[in-house]
Amino acid sequence: MKNLKGKTAIVTGSGRKKGIGEAIAKLLAKRGCNVVISDIGTATGKHFSKTHIGTTSEMKSIVTEIKKAKGNAIAIACDVRKSKQIEAMIAKTVKKFGSLDIMVNNAGIGYIMEPFTEFKEKSWDAVIDVNLKGAFLCSQHAARQMTKQGKGGSIINIASQAAKSGFPFAAAYTASKHGMIGLTRSNAVELGKDGIRVNAVCPNHITTGLGHWQNKFFSDKLGLDYETYLQGIVDRNPLGRTGLVEDIAKAVAFLASDEASYITGEAMNVSGGEEYH
Repeated sequence: MKNLKGKTAIVTGSGRKKGIGEAIAKLLAKRGCNVVISDIGTATGKHFSKTHIGTTSEMKSIVTEIKKAKGNAIAIACDVRKSKQIEAMIAKTVKKFGSLDIMVNNAGIGYIMEPFTEFKEKSWDAVIDVNLKGAFLCSQHAARQMTKQGKGGSIINIASQAAKSGFPFAAAYTASKHGMIGLTRSNAVELGKDGIRVNAVCPNHITTGLGHWQNKFFSDKLGLDYETYLQGIVDRNPLGRTGLVEDIAKAVAFLASDEASYITGEAMNVSGGEEYH
């Protein structure tokens, strides 16, 4: 996949250490991409606390690590709910690297879980705004830039197993990820004429910092101890393990490359066989 060399990628939600976004950005950089590390940067209210966001300092730290590994990266703080901030991020990216070739919509909220009959409207809005509206806005601005450049591009949405199956306490999350697949398919059909491919990657459970929070939440709800709950995840997986951030990064790198030049509109499961439709 050396054909990624010299291309430029923005990875939203990539400012948290040990997260999926960081792994994607680092692998793209390793394979020759100029990479933009992007996250909201600053805590804003209870839904966007330091516990769950990528801070500016974390973003800078990831950039430093990429550069130490001989990669090329910059950090740009961006709230994916804000169209003007996305537009500015893309403008800065193009000014720095000359183009935008790959947009990875990874920013998301997976830490707001409430029983459906008690689900707060503000909680619903927060999840949909980041997970679905954010992907819409980033895809729209990326497509405009890629169309202007006239050489195509790749948009990759990080969906979820929850884009294919339902989960309790996750009405907004599941709805947003199902919606992301609809967005992927619609955009693939419309943007294909411009050489822009649009695909999604659907991971199952991965124990990142967010994954750890989810493990604790669901084990408490089910009355299980943490290790028993985690073992249950492993036991029902055909490959007998939980996913790794690197598994998702490899799928993204493939879809971003010319090796996937005839693939668009797909929602690729990366789940060890747990999800197969």
